[in-house]
Amino acid sequence: MPTTRTHGDLFELGLPALAHGCNCRGSMAGGIALQFQARWPDMARAYRDRCLAGDFQLGDVMPWETAEGLVVYNLATQVETGADARLDAIDTTVRAALVDAERRGLDRVGVPRIGAGIGGLDWADVREVLQRAGDESPVELVVVTRPPGA
Repeated sequence: MPTTRTHGDLFELGLPALAHGCNCRGSMAGGIALQFQARWPDMARAYRDRCLAGDFQLGDVMPWETAEGLVVYNLATQVETGADARLDAIDTTVRAALVDAERRGLDRVGVPRIGAGIGGLDWADVREVLQRAGDESPVELVVVTRPPGA
């Protein structure tokens, strides 16, 4: 299915699933991860516990279903905090999230510009990885960019 790109607030688009890049150290202290943590503190605690136990490694996916039925995908796209995102991990984790979404009967998964902020990657490279992953899935991948000035 074609990958869709849009501008807006990822949390306000009514998508059935959201995914975001995470480190493997258990920290959601910056970027959009901080917003995920604030919205779903139980999810953030489970993520941190999994990381501290060594059970969240580069390329892993941690799905979390909210009480409202929204599926949140924590994607292990980098080992360390900061500028450590890896294109191969983004590709692996996004594809795994799309497979899981298909299994759950979800038609769309929303993602921010994973790895292109704090993660340190060039957006053009990330966009290409996301485009290929979305185009090869029956689940629509919705790539959301904040509007200028937001």
